[in-house]
Amino acid sequence: VQLQASGGGLVQAGGSLRLSCAASGRTFSSVVMGWFRQAPGKERAFVAAISASGGGTFYANSVKGRFAISRDNAKNTVYLQMNNLKSEDTAVYYCAAKNFGGSLYHTAGYDYWGQGTEFTVSS
Repeated sequence: VQLQASGGGLVQAGGSLRLSCAASGRTFSSVVMGWFRQAPGKERAFVAAISASGGGTFYANSVKGRFAISRDNAKNTVYLQMNNLKSEDTAVYYCAAKNFGGSLYHTAGYDYWGQGTEFTVSS
């Protein structure tokens, strides 16, 4: 699976942004997908994940109620809709495809990573 994330930029606090991650490969519709983020000087951290069918979603507490992950298997794309953005959301965001045995919430649970897309929330 190859992943290409897009949608970063500059947004004001309280604003919204949607990230996209386009995947190549025939197995996209059978793969759990996740979003992680890495702020300057910090480790990469879990943001959200979605089951292969899209019926199950999972969020970090810090984004619950503000972010929404979704996917369109016909387009091989996963999205991250981010609302009510805060300065602490500033980071490089990565999409990732999960492997079968690892944790949903940790980077070790994902085998394939996109290149990352960066956005900054200005206050």
